[in-house]
Amino acid sequence: MPLMFLTLISSEQSELDEPVHILAYYSSCGPKRIEQLEKFLADIRDGRFLRAKNMVSKLNKLNLPVKWEHVARIAGNGVAPGRVHVARAMLEAGYVENLKQAFARYLFDGGPAYSTGSEPPAEEAIQLICNTGGVAVLAHPWALKNPVAVIRRLKEAGLHGMEVYRSDGKLAVYSDLADVHGLLKLGGSDYHGRGGNSESELGSVNLPVVAVHEFLKLARPIWCDAIRDIFESYAEEPSDSNLARITRFGRTRILKGGSPLSCGKDLIDRCLPLWLTNEERQNADFEAIRLKLSHISINQGGIPIPVESK
Repeated sequence: MPLMFLTLISSEQSELDEPVHILAYYSSCGPKRIEQLEKFLADIRDGRFLRAKNMVSKLNKLNLPVKWEHVARIAGNGVAPGRVHVARAMLEAGYVENLKQAFARYLFDGGPAYSTGSEPPAEEAIQLICNTGGVAVLAHPWALKNPVAVIRRLKEAGLHGMEVYRSDGKLAVYSDLADVHGLLKLGGSDYHGRGGNSESELGSVNLPVVAVHEFLKLARPIWCDAIRDIFESYAEEPSDSNLARITRFGRTRILKGGSPLSCGKDLIDRCLPLWLTNEERQNADFEAIRLKLSHISINQGGIPIPVESK
């Protein structure tokens, strides 16, 4: 079951008033109850647009007339602008010599052009990730001012793991914190493309095999449950939208090659080997779903048509 879907949620620990970044890991099939997740992310994106506009306004008041249109163009169509996009606009306008300088002088946390967004509490983000079949992991805890209190609160909300590995190796103090709270130990480069010597290169973290093993040991049952939930929804209501939930993140891979899909059973037989082990596929729940889907035909264009039982 390869890892396909990763999202970074920037949220605010309201009581401690400290920004927190939560990573959400999903299987190749994607999240269950995806509408909840998309609404949640849309609200965050709206908040990030407002945040970026506030930063541009603050820069203008500092006699650095950065244009909002410039920032939006750098971010790209439909992309929620972040600090790095504002920094690039400053660089291209000639107000700073490099991206590092933009952050060091203006955009650092609490800086003269810094602005907070309207992100939801971190506990809410974690609970949503859990409810949609994801694995919630705290990113770069060493950036927190009060990591002990934050990690304790997030564990109570359902946090599964935290990063303890960086490009310079494992940080013992955070590894110990993970042990205390029974959290997975993961890692990442936190690469944002800002440039400069202070940022680790993409893929620079060597994660031990044992860490990957422990991650999959926890994640696979969660992902298996999410996949079952998605197929059950389609079996109960064989609608176009429910079919799209199954094929959304791997439509080309699912539908290309082989014989055409004639019924829902063909679909589940085509999909499950891509995502689950043979042992996981033998689950009685999947057998029951397969039986239900054998009476549902599929139009490859995406519109399911019920089949009469004989």
